[in-house]
Amino acid sequence: MKILRLVFSLLFIACAQPDFNLRFEKAADNLQFPEGPAWDGGQHVYVSNCYGGWITDIQKTGVDTFAVADSSKSCFRQTNGLAFNRDGFLYACDFGTGAIIRFNPSGQCEVVVDGFKGQRFNRPNDLAFAPDGSLYFTDPKSYDRQNPDGKVYRYQFENDSVQLVADHLCFPNGIAFSANGRWVYIAESAKERVLKFHLSKDGLLTERTVFANMPGGDPDGIAVDKKGNVYVAHFGGGKIIVFDAHGNQIAAIPVPGKKPSNLEFAGKDLKTLYVTEDETNAVYRARVPFAGLPLFHQTKP
Repeated sequence: MKILRLVFSLLFIACAQPDFNLRFEKAADNLQFPEGPAWDGGQHVYVSNCYGGWITDIQKTGVDTFAVADSSKSCFRQTNGLAFNRDGFLYACDFGTGAIIRFNPSGQCEVVVDGFKGQRFNRPNDLAFAPDGSLYFTDPKSYDRQNPDGKVYRYQFENDSVQLVADHLCFPNGIAFSANGRWVYIAESAKERVLKFHLSKDGLLTERTVFANMPGGDPDGIAVDKKGNVYVAHFGGGKIIVFDAHGNQIAAIPVPGKKPSNLEFAGKDLKTLYVTEDETNAVYRARVPFAGLPLFHQTKP
């Protein structure tokens, strides 16, 4: 009986383990350093081309909601992170002009905010909407472990104000909110680690701790699933590393190419994971065992 119980226990544990042996297919190629995939909640996934100065819808079917944005014909130069808001606009980090910009459904561009206390932002990198609708974005400067000059800002729409919520970071990169909305994950790329902050009532990021170390490459884009697991693109490491909510590694998923940069859950069931990859200059997708955490624009007010 003891042997049978042991066998059944092992079988239960094996069945309970999620299958992270993902099968990637190419969704788009011939890109120019793709970053910041953003799903609009419908048929379209938009991607920045950092070195090309354009944004494209990589889906091949349906009618484009947004015109393909070209920096030679618009108000931006080079975009990175992208995110949709409930207003239907696509928001972007423009590291070329040091600004946060947005595109309306016709593809027209306007600047949302471009500085703090009279100083232009350095190189806005990635952005995420908080549960209260305010916009958080990372702003790195030097890629130097000894020079923590990176910052994180919060933009509040109701009063058009900017708040410095965290600083003294070594190239802050990807940013994402936890499943319960109480914590914020930020990739500190130059130190090869992911930090975790508590989101205080006044919007500041406090209680800074090291969530996970990721040697051998730069932690870049971050995404969270409904279980609270944290997915981090390991740029240079050629993998997506998955951590549980406590920072324990539960999977290391190889991807095509050594430079995965950003991640986005998409599809009606949020079980299709899109990955931008900068060695092959392509976007890949795969089905995942857990649904992604709905982002701000995908939830009801």
